[in-house]
Amino acid sequence: MTAVQGFVRQIDLPQIHDPRGDLTFVEGGKHIPFEIRRVYYLYNVPVDAERGGHAHRELEQVVFALSGSFRIKIDDGREKSEYWLRDPRKGLYINRLVWREMDSFSQGAVCMVLASHRYDEGDYYRNYDDFLAAIRVAAE
Repeated sequence: MTAVQGFVRQIDLPQIHDPRGDLTFVEGGKHIPFEIRRVYYLYNVPVDAERGGHAHRELEQVVFALSGSFRIKIDDGREKSEYWLRDPRKGLYINRLVWREMDSFSQGAVCMVLASHRYDEGDYYRNYDDFLAAIRVAAE
């Protein structure tokens, strides 16, 4: 399933309860709307640091807080919103052409990202005005 550009939604993963601890799993193409091509994670992020500050031309992502918490500020070129991630079972699906900024990392926070493509610097909009211009072109 492919969503239109600028689309963001929460993803809830399954949880298996066990007296020895809970288990959550994710399957590309089943729990998330793409096959996973890359996994990366952020950790040891200073509590006053900001991450992100970009959008992607084609890449789709699901972002999770595996430990601790952080805020993601979302901008689709028309509306701005924010999400707090703190539950490792709940991810935020971010489709293409969505500007994102992350901040307010708690001590010990671990952010894991599942991505639809391998790393490609050419896929990034790192300048906000270039991002807004791309949104205008895509809307035509």
